[in-house]
Amino acid sequence: MRGYELVVIIRPDLDDEATEAVIEKVRSMIENNGGEIAKVDKWGKRRLAYEINDLREGFYVVFNFKGEAAVAAELDRVLKITDTVIRHMIVREGE
Repeated sequence: MRGYELVVIIRPDLDDEATEAVIEKVRSMIENNGGEIAKVDKWGKRRLAYEINDLREGFYVVFNFKGEAAVAAELDRVLKITDTVIRHMIVREGE
């Protein structure tokens, strides 16, 4: 299993329950596909470097997890079509 780091930027206009639901959805996708979560770090609302879809802020969450390449591919596929996620990036640790 390889180590991965996933950064997710969630829409800032969501309430706390909806934000937690998105975080839980990502967590369950990792675990249901055979991955193991090492750490979830909630950075909170931060100002974006540039405006995305008329938004100037985003709620940042960093996931450190271990899993196969299929887990990262499935996460990438689902997060691309999730409306509540502004941007995401998956990086293999050690590179």
